[in-house]
Amino acid sequence: MAQNDSLAQLLASAVDAAKKAGEIIRKGFYETKHVEHKGQVDLVTETDKACEDLIFNHLKNLYPTHKFIGEETTAACGVTELTDDPTWIVDPLDGTTNFVHGFPFVCVSIGLTIGKIPTVGVVYNPIIDELFTGVRGGGAFLNGKPIKVSSQTELVKSLLATEAGTQRDKLTVDATTNRLNSLLFKVRSLRMSGSCALNLCGIACGRLDLFCELGFGGPWDVAGGAVIVTEAGGCVYDPSGKEFDITAQRVAASNPLLKDAFVGVLLESE
Repeated sequence: MAQNDSLAQLLASAVDAAKKAGEIIRKGFYETKHVEHKGQVDLVTETDKACEDLIFNHLKNLYPTHKFIGEETTAACGVTELTDDPTWIVDPLDGTTNFVHGFPFVCVSIGLTIGKIPTVGVVYNPIIDELFTGVRGGGAFLNGKPIKVSSQTELVKSLLATEAGTQRDKLTVDATTNRLNSLLFKVRSLRMSGSCALNLCGIACGRLDLFCELGFGGPWDVAGGAVIVTEAGGCVYDPSGKEFDITAQRVAASNPLLKDAFVGVLLESE
């Protein structure tokens, strides 16, 4: 039982950190933003940095022996390797472009891996006040109520989420649009909400049936959402159908009933 107690405690700590960071995001959302470019269209704001500091300080006080991987620290300090140690993987503000434009799809994403396995996940959108949580073996919740993936069995009736990514070279853009072109013939419709973590939560609560993204930022985009999808009865996998690798910057998610058909059309669309 102690294991469950400690997971519940870890989840509570992550929720506290996400709510605190959420207050900073909510405040910043309605103010003038100071924006820097990480790449051609990839943005970072003072809010990203402030939230990451707050979350890491909060969790380091509680769990001084744990490891930490964050989007902003990794961007500043280079690659951080994922080990078997308990590791907090944090995207302090997923959906920065949305944040800058005042589009309310932004969130804090906090995931904890133990033995490289995503074990605790918290994704919080402070603008519409939605808190998604999941603990390995303990189910998935939205604002405290249990959630589960859709029961859709047909691709043609499925809502697909994907993203265009941040690369704007002709090769990447062409590959992306060709893939979309191919997929649009197979599904009902397409959404690009601008947040990988919230797309995963959309799968978990049945708002979305299919999600795939290639070339997103890093493990911080998926560490929290992967737990939540799995605990909601969904599947998280590599778009090729192989096992999901949290460090690979490739992800697909759906309910189990759609997985094989989805992998089939993803492979066709390559």
